[in-house]
Amino acid sequence: MEPVVILSRQEQEYLLCAIESGLRVASPRQFFLWTQGQVQALLPHQVLVCLQLGPGAALVRLECVHGTVLAPAAQLALTDPHDGLALRIARHCTQGGRLPALADFGTAADQPLEGFRDETRRMGFDSVLVHGTGPTSAGGSVFVLFGLPLRPNPRHAYFLELLLPHLHLALGRLPASQLPAGGAPARPLSAREAEIIGWLRAGKSNDEMGRLLGISALTVKNHLQRIYRTLGVSNRAHALARCMDLRLLEE
Repeated sequence: MEPVVILSRQEQEYLLCAIESGLRVASPRQFFLWTQGQVQALLPHQVLVCLQLGPGAALVRLECVHGTVLAPAAQLALTDPHDGLALRIARHCTQGGRLPALADFGTAADQPLEGFRDETRRMGFDSVLVHGTGPTSAGGSVFVLFGLPLRPNPRHAYFLELLLPHLHLALGRLPASQLPAGGAPARPLSAREAEIIGWLRAGKSNDEMGRLLGISALTVKNHLQRIYRTLGVSNRAHALARCMDLRLLEE
């Protein structure tokens, strides 16, 4: 018999706050504020990768949420829609019936997800926590948390289990996003947009790109939004992956 987890009064308050706040999440901005606010209070982490998986564990949607700066190369390695670390961990856990899965790579060997130890630590994370719905008629979802600041333990897995249905429903309410796919973009990128993609690959922030190009950070942001719509993506990592697919980053 599994041990009973008794929540403290403060944990109960955090859980109720996270559930109540999650009911109102209906946009990417609200999802970000919720996961990096109320959810963080109960379950601290550095990066949250949310995946919707269809039949045969095919990736339908991927969202990466983090409150700290994440280098573009590291984010792409985590969230590559073809072979990213988060996707491989999600499929490994889903197909093997290993949900929830918890690994603390800062301790002894023979951890769950041991096969991902070296790659995860190279990215600067010592811990991973994974949980998901399993297959459902509407498609399953998996949530992969990287970098829990405290030594993760079964209590953290229980917190994620309590939040799982609310994460799943909130993710499903977000506007549909497109993953990088084959075929040409809706239109060719302009010369300025190509410049911005180049600086994006170099890891420059909006402010840094603005100074380099002699434009404001807001103008850079507007260019990025047009680039995302043109490429059919939702964030920087997806834009870089899409450009790599289309060989737009080649000289």
